[in-house]
Amino acid sequence: MDRSATSRQAQALGPLLAEAWSGQPIPVTEGYADLMPHEPPGVASRSMTQWVMEFPLLAPIYERIWRPAGVLAFMGLDLRHFREERAKTVRWLDLSPGDAVLDVACGPGNFTSAFADAVSTGGVAGPGVAVGVDVSVPMLRRAAATNERGNAVYARADATRLPFRDGAFDAVSCYAALYLIPEPFAVIDEMIRVLRPGGRLALMASRASRHAVVRGGQDRILGAMGLRMFGLDELTGHLADRGMAAIEREVHGVTQYVRATAPRH
Repeated sequence: MDRSATSRQAQALGPLLAEAWSGQPIPVTEGYADLMPHEPPGVASRSMTQWVMEFPLLAPIYERIWRPAGVLAFMGLDLRHFREERAKTVRWLDLSPGDAVLDVACGPGNFTSAFADAVSTGGVAGPGVAVGVDVSVPMLRRAAATNERGNAVYARADATRLPFRDGAFDAVSCYAALYLIPEPFAVIDEMIRVLRPGGRLALMASRASRHAVVRGGQDRILGAMGLRMFGLDELTGHLADRGMAAIEREVHGVTQYVRATAPRH
């Protein structure tokens, strides 16, 4: 990676980072910043599926086959919604030129690049930036290689301890990942923390069956794989408990889409 690109990433991340990073060099390698430099890949508590995400050959398969086919099936084969998913997320996040947006568990950056395009023109506060974070090195390498944008920055970071200052972002999103993470509500709390007053949040996660027998099977079979099925009111209830406003939910198949707004203080 050339020096100009490394400098660009460091400059974009600098104003967003927590005070602990003040004055520290930001290590950038292979197209992403490593904000977990003292924690080698694989040391964090992860589910079996998260461990699989570390295989180098999986990233292109995930980007081209696994994510499209798996999510479409989870959506109940709602092809129209699948085709409009990224554009709709941009609208849900109400992205505008100049915004700073965070894509948590960004994978190969499919949504990060769409967010970058939406905020790319300079606004009142200057050019917008989209930051994609993940713990998977293969995914971040893939993101930097296939979803590069001049205003997209990728970083290795722990979603349960985001390295950003309070209120750093205008919008935060996490799609198709919370059901893989051992501490999903800690991740949501961190997303809320780094969201500015009036900022927007969007989630896409699983939805457990309303039928007890089916739900029990989901818990046993999918739970053994490290996949969590969220109850219909779990995510919205948690957001309400944290003081989030304008909470909305859409259900497509066994997926649920939730959006909310941080209160203005």
